[in-house]
Amino acid sequence: MLKFDFTNLFSNKVPNNITLDEVKSYENKINQIIKEIDTNRPGFVETIFSRKWIDSVLDLKDTIFQFDNLVVLGIGGSALGNIALQNTLKPLNWNFLSKEERNRKLRIFVIDNVDPDFVASILDTIDIRKTLFNVISKSGSTAEAMSNYLIARGIIETYGLDPKKHLIFTTDPEKGVLRKIANEENIKTLEIPQNVGGRFSVLTPVGLLSAYAAGINIEALYDGAKIAYSRFLKPLFENPAALIAITHYLYYNKGRNISVMMAYSNRLYHLADWYRQLWAESLGKKLDKDGNIVNVGQTPVKALGAVDQHSQVQLYNEGPDDKIITFLKTEKFNRDIKIPNVHEEEALSYLQGKYLSELLNNEQLGTESAILEHGKPSLKITFPVIDEVHVGEFFMHYELATAIAGELFNINPYDQPGVELGKKITYALMGRPGYDDHKINIEEKRIEL
Repeated sequence: MLKFDFTNLFSNKVPNNITLDEVKSYENKINQIIKEIDTNRPGFVETIFSRKWIDSVLDLKDTIFQFDNLVVLGIGGSALGNIALQNTLKPLNWNFLSKEERNRKLRIFVIDNVDPDFVASILDTIDIRKTLFNVISKSGSTAEAMSNYLIARGIIETYGLDPKKHLIFTTDPEKGVLRKIANEENIKTLEIPQNVGGRFSVLTPVGLLSAYAAGINIEALYDGAKIAYSRFLKPLFENPAALIAITHYLYYNKGRNISVMMAYSNRLYHLADWYRQLWAESLGKKLDKDGNIVNVGQTPVKALGAVDQHSQVQLYNEGPDDKIITFLKTEKFNRDIKIPNVHEEEALSYLQGKYLSELLNNEQLGTESAILEHGKPSLKITFPVIDEVHVGEFFMHYELATAIAGELFNINPYDQPGVELGKKITYALMGRPGYDDHKINIEEKRIEL
């Protein structure tokens, strides 16, 4: 299982620290929240206790492995989980390996923006004839995903290829533009569970298809998620998700409104990207459940060790006391490199003969210790090894922690009303029918140099 170390959150070296007694005072409330979540299981929990979603992906085996490339077209929750899975569980040079070196599994590309330079760079890299496109949009109206779908579709048709052989839609099971097109043209589809929002969807077909195509063991992801759920049903001080939620909540109330996730592994770094959306979009809310204006939310920040020791840690140590930091580390790297003895210089002798893994993990410990000496709270999550079970466990722990935190803040962690207005204004600017009321005067009150 993942190892969680909460010690430095309770240290007396942290000014205005939280205490074990403070956490214990919420035990009854946390127990009630856990009971309610277990009784009325949210969609992201229901998903892992059903074979339906895994089997729906496995059923596409013959289609998937005809191709050399899979290009995912999505944004936000339709992309970040895919990116995290690929970068965490496949070699970082995966897309540069030959098909034989990949054991005939697919290269995975995720187009998650409409920057034309970025989109063109991926389309220039792939052979369209050997490429399967997975279009992910629950509504089928997401401007970014659908724009990129239209571009991909246009290229497919330009090559004289059959679109239904090169497309899979992952969308709502019943409604929306993609569902309509799929029904009319007999395009293969995967369902997004109706009761699972995008940022909670990594363990649904949204994330499972690209994972399976790259040779990731998707059943082991579920095994890990189930381990996390079994830990979620334990008492508070044996429950990582509950402790993450309550400690972040209590520190938020003490003015620490920034949550940094600092990964000491390039492979774990994209888990912090996934976490940023989950924590920000779920907990950043104007109104509580009673309609009161509360404007709550902890700002998530990602960092990479040891890189950001040389960019951000100065701020963390000596800047405003407004942060709680989570370190991610691994005990076992897939590869390791020994630093050779090539100089007689005394200044370099402490490095020569050592391994990079030893250096990186000692840098993590050094940063963690320095953060504490500067009076800043932190916790640490250790991956015994980076594999499907532990990654699935990580996803579920944080989804459950988010659900608990939502209840503590008395807000709805499953909606995102704050993103809707920007979407509507964009639709109006692009001339989408029905959105004239959202047109803006872009010349009004402009101050430009």
